[in-house]
Amino acid sequence: MTVFVNPLAVGPLVLVAAVGEAEGSRGAAAALACAGAEVDSAPLLVDVGGRAPRPTLIASAAAQKLESRLKAQLPDAKAAARGQVCHLAVTAAPDELELVASAAATAREGGVVIHLPAGLLHQWLVAFESQVSAVLLRADLRSDRSLVALAVRDLIGRGVAAAVLKRRLTWVAERRAMFGVLPDGAAGGLPQRLVRQLSGAPQ
Repeated sequence: MTVFVNPLAVGPLVLVAAVGEAEGSRGAAAALACAGAEVDSAPLLVDVGGRAPRPTLIASAAAQKLESRLKAQLPDAKAAARGQVCHLAVTAAPDELELVASAAATAREGGVVIHLPAGLLHQWLVAFESQVSAVLLRADLRSDRSLVALAVRDLIGRGVAAAVLKRRLTWVAERRAMFGVLPDGAAGGLPQRLVRQLSGAPQ
């Protein structure tokens, strides 16, 4: 099945997944979403196969507004404003693709980051086709270097920007990211060069 997102939207749509047994892809996805937060717009973090998010005590007006818009348009959506980001949890079932596509169309102006369980990257990449602007792979190169090389080659062949996170974020950075309050460039977080590469900003 192919899904479509508003072609007039300006924010990036990035898929994040682990390669092999690498850990920390969810925290990396949350950190990437935080990096795209602005005063007047909130990114959407979609956690495929994740638990329903709970709203944090403190959330930006933009994140709360996006949560309200998602719940108004998608009454069954498990969405919550967390810090500067709006989180949405969906199951890994194929029929959730349409829900995510609708949510992405609503939130695309602020950017969308979709965290996928290992093994679902190809399916979602095909489903979203040209809507995907970049893919972030969390991988341990010592054990999966050849597999990562194949994946990156395939992504480049599709015209999709690809980046590899070789080390898991620190525990503190992951926690702050999951609460939607990790500043871009914070210690233990994503390298700024990698964030710029995934967002399409000049290096």
